[in-house]
Amino acid sequence: MRKQLRVVSFAGTFFILLSTMVACSTVREYKQPEIVFPENYRGGSTSSKGVQADTSVALLPYRSFFADQALCALIDSAMVNNIDLQVALKNIDYAAQTLKSAKLETLPTLSIGVQNTRTNPSDYGVRTNLNDYTLSGTSSWEVDIWGKLRSRSKSALASYLKTQEAAKTVRTRLVADVAEGYYNMLMLDAQLNISKKNLVLADTTFKMIGLQYTAGQVTSLAVQQQEASKQAIAASLPLIEQKIAAQENALSILCGKMPGSVSRNQTLFNIIVSDVLPSGAPFALLQNRPDVRAAELAVRAAHADMGEAKANLYPLLSITATGGVDAFKTSNWFTTPGSLFGVLQGSLVQPVFQHGQLKARYVQSKIKREQTELEFKYSLLKAVGEVSNALVQLDKIKSQELIASERLITLQKGVSNAGMLFQSGMATYLEVMIAETNALQAELDLASIRRQHLVAMAELYRALGGGWR
Repeated sequence: MRKQLRVVSFAGTFFILLSTMVACSTVREYKQPEIVFPENYRGGSTSSKGVQADTSVALLPYRSFFADQALCALIDSAMVNNIDLQVALKNIDYAAQTLKSAKLETLPTLSIGVQNTRTNPSDYGVRTNLNDYTLSGTSSWEVDIWGKLRSRSKSALASYLKTQEAAKTVRTRLVADVAEGYYNMLMLDAQLNISKKNLVLADTTFKMIGLQYTAGQVTSLAVQQQEASKQAIAASLPLIEQKIAAQENALSILCGKMPGSVSRNQTLFNIIVSDVLPSGAPFALLQNRPDVRAAELAVRAAHADMGEAKANLYPLLSITATGGVDAFKTSNWFTTPGSLFGVLQGSLVQPVFQHGQLKARYVQSKIKREQTELEFKYSLLKAVGEVSNALVQLDKIKSQELIASERLITLQKGVSNAGMLFQSGMATYLEVMIAETNALQAELDLASIRRQHLVAMAELYRALGGGWR
């Protein structure tokens, strides 16, 4: 009895000492790669130099950024029902299980079993059949001296957090895509109304030229040309209606719904555009852009994987303890201490020759670490470039829309003047047709430019990392 108590006492002390050991790290602690940021985005206002991260419009929730309630309702639906987002959320659940398992790897394993051994001796040996019944528990513990298991846990944590950032990336892209599709739908609505209005105008001109033809002031060619022009406008209506239906279907699918109509309570030119959208400082992208954060977490995971690969080159220390009861009859299991037994085993294994696989894996992990760091730096360059492009586009589209509006006013005056001059005989029917065609195209172009203006706002919001909050 005393001997067994000493064995148990020794084993307990041994485990306590090992558990208090501080794991030695085989690689240095992770340090964020150094990035040199510009003071300001290209295309941004010079007054924004030195602006802190908390001024970026990306910090606004999408319901605060978009004033159109119908658009916000579409985004709300997409956030719940979008298939791509649901897949990304399932990836989070999957990674969470991996992380949970990795955290438990530092604990000893424990298994319990019952074993029966029956011995059948040879005919020329001892004629005795023996049954040996064993009820035992086995615990095995890999001592994480070199930090291998902790590196694995860090890698799992980084991968788990990366899936969260990936889901946020899907949200930001989803918000921008829904907004772009919605604005495109409003543009098509506007173009349809413009075409219908111009069809009425073309019909009025057609009737006017018909009266002129009856009076003998123009030839039948004028009537035919104006009728063809009216028919061209009429032919464009079904095409625009087809595009509207296709855009509504695309928005419905984006929101995870069956294709159908989409409600809207705003017109394209009633939506207020804003060119004063604070972009903050470029270094804020490290916190605001989820794809950038995911790229850095990939570096963290690769760094931890490198630590695990290097730890595999060092000796592996494991402790195995087995204990339980053993007897020729199960009824004697409870006859203690005679039926008790225990085995404590420690092993230290140093890899010597593994066909170069361990060394190769370590070198590959270093290469992977360098590769992910380059990808992280590229993601930042790309993010800064996207913001800069959006700022330039927003600035230039503002000027373009102003010019297009002035041009439309000029051409609309020309249509009115052409009609009066034609009635007084001072202009030809061709001049009237050209004036109406140019005004129609200018109005359609203005609708397209307004859509680009609204989309540029949404793209800047996305490029800055807005939409996932």
